[in-house]
Amino acid sequence: MSHSGGFTSQDSATKISVGDAITPEDVSASSAVASDETARYALLLGDDCLILAQRLGHWISRAPELEEDIALGNIALDLLGHARFFLTYAGSAWGKTEDDLAYFRSEEEFRSCRLVEQENGDFGRTIARQLLFSFYTHELYQRLVRSADTTLAAIADKALKEVDYHQDHAAQWLLRLGGGTDESKRRMQEGLESVWPYLEELFADVEPTPTLAEQEVAVLPSSLRDAVLTRLSSIIEESGLEVPASKGAFGADRSGRFSENRGFILAEMQVLARQHPGATW
Repeated sequence: MSHSGGFTSQDSATKISVGDAITPEDVSASSAVASDETARYALLLGDDCLILAQRLGHWISRAPELEEDIALGNIALDLLGHARFFLTYAGSAWGKTEDDLAYFRSEEEFRSCRLVEQENGDFGRTIARQLLFSFYTHELYQRLVRSADTTLAAIADKALKEVDYHQDHAAQWLLRLGGGTDESKRRMQEGLESVWPYLEELFADVEPTPTLAEQEVAVLPSSLRDAVLTRLSSIIEESGLEVPASKGAFGADRSGRFSENRGFILAEMQVLARQHPGATW
């Protein structure tokens, strides 16, 4: 299947194509098997979504209003769905299931970025984190739908429809809080300042993305930087807030060596599966 501009899809064993209404079970049941490099790339994308879904789940019953309680819960479920797609496809390379990869890897084996690992903080900080991540993933998936790997392209196509809402949700709250009271403006600005140092890690060309980008399978992270920063700067200025000037935090290799939060997140997320391996209900 060919697409206009950018990447051109190649024939593959998968039965999944862009535009299909797919489920993680479809990915698992398809004949597509990821290469080792593609699996590591899918793992990187899936881990970001999985960890952020876990973080957002903490807002359920704690959000500032009932409607927002539901909204954040739904965004968390969307991200969990994206994680399931990516982890299922990654597991096809190694004979592992999505549960194997989610619950039985160590802290050092996860590839999540530190942005999604940051604590929720107050509502303004959570919205700031959502703003940065959703604008990044929107740009990423817009390009990944043209991947030469048709399974990745189909996953991105489905995820993009949901990320459209995620970025709009974050942007509307940014405008509302930035244009609200002195207190809401202060907290929203502090939220942006606290997460901004972790934005640069999203654009680091960690392995295996450079090799896969040359093969038109992956999107080179550094190629997203200008577009994402331009859009973020525009919406932040529109809200009456200031674009943070802080530099990127040290360490951008997604190895977990510089993460202060990943271990605590995984300890909570994995405890039940590790105590009762193989349990079903």
